[in-house]
Amino acid sequence: MVATLPHLISYFITMAKKNIYTLAFLIVLTILTTVFSNTNGNLFYITAAIMVLSGIKFLLVAFNFMDLGKANFFWKLILNLFLVIYIAIVLFAV
Repeated sequence: MVATLPHLISYFITMAKKNIYTLAFLIVLTILTTVFSNTNGNLFYITAAIMVLSGIKFLLVAFNFMDLGKANFFWKLILNLFLVIYIAIVLFAV
């Protein structure tokens, strides 16, 4: 299979746009996390909001930048189970 240069450039630009949009969304989620952390209110709800935002960021990085979207179903399942268990442990500790 031979890939032509215009095809490779087009693929790179498409991937670059996807990565830039993901990075911008990660930055927005990080700013939202700082806003939630500086608010006064019920500690459990603030922690839950921060953990949900962190979980979304974790999944975005794993599936977009680490290419786990192309991985076996087992690894996707383990990753999601790890995230759920981690968030549950943190929320039960609050």
